[in-house]
Amino acid sequence: MSAKNMKPIDAFEPAEAAAEHAALGERIAEADRLYFQDDAPDLSDADYDALRRRYEALENRFPELKTDDSLTRKVGTAPSSKFAKVRHAVPMLSLSNAFADDEVFDFVGRVRRFLGLAADAPVAMTAEPKIDGLSCSLRYENGLLSVAATRGDGAVGEDVTANVRTIEGLPQALTGAPEVLEVRGEVYLSHEDFRAINARQEERGLAPFANPRNAAAGSLRQLDAKITASRPLRFFAYTWGEITPPLPRDSQSGMVDWFKDLGFPVNPLTVVCRSAEDLLAHYRMIEAKRASLGYDIDGVVYKVDSLALQERLGFVSRSPRWAIAHKFAAEKATTVLEGIDIQVGRTGALTPVAKLRPVTVGGVVVSNATLHNEDYIKAIGSDGSPIRDGVDIRIGDTVTIQRAGDVIPQIIDVVLEQRPKTAVPYSFPQICPACGSHAARDEGESVRRCTGGLICPAQSVERLRHFVSRLAFDIEGFGDIYIQTLFQAGLIKAPADLFTLKFDEVKEAIERRRIQVSNERYAALGKEPPRRQAAKKADQDEDKAIKNLLGAIEARRSITLSRFIFGLGIRHIGETTAKALARRFPDIKTLLPAIDAAAKGRPGEAWFQLSGFPGIGPVTLERVVEAAAHEAADRSELDRATILGRLGKAQRAALIERYGDEDAVMAALKAAAAQRPTEAYGLLAADGEMGTVATNSLIEFFEEDHNAKAVAALLEQVTIEAAEAVSKETPVAGKTVVFTGSLELMTRDEAKARAERLGAKVSGSVSSKTDFVIAGPGAGSKLKDAEKLGVKVLSEDEWLQLIQGA
Repeated sequence: MSAKNMKPIDAFEPAEAAAEHAALGERIAEADRLYFQDDAPDLSDADYDALRRRYEALENRFPELKTDDSLTRKVGTAPSSKFAKVRHAVPMLSLSNAFADDEVFDFVGRVRRFLGLAADAPVAMTAEPKIDGLSCSLRYENGLLSVAATRGDGAVGEDVTANVRTIEGLPQALTGAPEVLEVRGEVYLSHEDFRAINARQEERGLAPFANPRNAAAGSLRQLDAKITASRPLRFFAYTWGEITPPLPRDSQSGMVDWFKDLGFPVNPLTVVCRSAEDLLAHYRMIEAKRASLGYDIDGVVYKVDSLALQERLGFVSRSPRWAIAHKFAAEKATTVLEGIDIQVGRTGALTPVAKLRPVTVGGVVVSNATLHNEDYIKAIGSDGSPIRDGVDIRIGDTVTIQRAGDVIPQIIDVVLEQRPKTAVPYSFPQICPACGSHAARDEGESVRRCTGGLICPAQSVERLRHFVSRLAFDIEGFGDIYIQTLFQAGLIKAPADLFTLKFDEVKEAIERRRIQVSNERYAALGKEPPRRQAAKKADQDEDKAIKNLLGAIEARRSITLSRFIFGLGIRHIGETTAKALARRFPDIKTLLPAIDAAAKGRPGEAWFQLSGFPGIGPVTLERVVEAAAHEAADRSELDRATILGRLGKAQRAALIERYGDEDAVMAALKAAAAQRPTEAYGLLAADGEMGTVATNSLIEFFEEDHNAKAVAALLEQVTIEAAEAVSKETPVAGKTVVFTGSLELMTRDEAKARAERLGAKVSGSVSSKTDFVIAGPGAGSKLKDAEKLGVKVLSEDEWLQLIQGA
């Protein structure tokens, strides 16, 4: 369930609101369980917050929904049954959230009004980073650590005492502490330690953690304290639970200072502010420093500093009135650009990739971001106009990155005020970093490409990655490590090689690679690598993985024509074009001769010059060239004025200006007539789903002898499946449909495949020829285009009703 594009709260009837409230409650409770118990969140912070706000808005609109079981009265989720339970003497509550500056001003205003203060009266408040970790309460009795517990549901947490005792820097005994003292704070992992843990996970063949928060939570909630001890967890103290009175200080900031005196780590960025403006200024400062902190934060927490005023303000629902968390924009962050790598793609394209100081964006640790192309680095748009106000991107810059859903993060801005004086404009390479071949950039293109072709190892690896990918041959388990290892071992160079792999040679290559990686790591540390101990379980797991991989390869010896074509990685031949070819040609035996015939009938340069001439459309060009062809063939000496008279006055003048005089124009027309495309070429190029660009790429691919041999070798290993029968008597047969937004009842791939089986054509863009647009939550520009063009828009439910029974 998504909170986007839902029915406005004011439009609900009571019964409808109750159903919506219940559904939201179930989704939020499930998200809480995954986050707090399983340490495996399935929602970004932004999506979770949006659902929670909608839930609360329903309760505000319909107060009868706010019962004792309401999630607005609960914190977190029930503790796991794996651990002993600990009841908190003082509940561990959560904070309300603010997302905009106005909400911070509203918070300060509410505090003043509740306390009866003047609208401009100063109110001292602390501002501290909101650590993205796991909340934990440490109970000391008579100066000794007795119990440590997670927050759990706010009332009851999990006993993690043995694990907390392993955290370096946490005092086990206190001097000068009251009889009972509960110190609360956040357990977290630094970025550096997180990377080291993930490196060990990958070395052992285990799945890496998604982010430091998950890693910290998983480490603290281990049943074996030895595992926790092996992971360098850290702790920041910032609040308290039960304390034997009297309190040693009378302010929030004073209590934090007292914790520091007792030996607890506290955050050095905690300050006291006097106004909303001061709070926001500190927020901006922390946001700018976020990338260099070395640990994850997701906002700044503001608290009324006076404990006496906190007492007066009290609590509302599950949150204190005297505190609020000002969250960062969930999908943006600032960090430092530490370098620019050039990756060579399967088509030879040189793509710049930003190497970033790791930062968490929307719950995911980001260390790489796309820089698109060399013009983007120079701040030049595709139309030649400046972007980012003409500010180029340089190594060492502090940059703002943005991540939206599963889209690759990108740099969207540069913080010029923090640009190092040593930073210089980036010089894009003109030599391929993988093979040393020249990297050329065609006129009118923004991409620079390696000219090395299949002699370039980077392109070979990328082509293999593409070949095994989900929309191509979809070989499950054939990840990047296998591709790199087997390629470097010389076992796979071309797609056909995958189908000749043997178990023993794969295992040997993997073992050699593991030893090599281990030796390199120990060499970097200046140590001798230890002798490998027999690890029967690990060897068994590896053997099983290799057998599964070979089984997955074997399962792809039979493949559809569209997947086969797409898997070849031909430039400009995407999934849609591959499917169009598969619809046009029943099998590979008819497709290959058609490509060969099209190659022989390809138009020449003279035709291309005229076909792209401004102001002359294809119909006019065909008429004039046809007349010139007849004149050249039978020497009938057609009146020149008659031939050129088929052109408009402006067109004729433009051609004379371009070629010099009428004789030169006639020569150009005759040359174009001689170099016209044949019917065989038009069979492909004139197809609206193919076009000349894709057709020429197809021809050029098969004209390369090594490509033709690679395809022939592959066809010896695989069988092309007969085309699936397409329904012709369905409500959508022959219709063009476009899917946009999120589909909730099926995946996008499933929806497209089903539509195509029913005889529909699935397009990626909306035009006047589109028959239906199926719009789900989050639909954007395509939905607007459909409304503008008057194209019929269907919800996912309406679409399913339309095709039901077909």
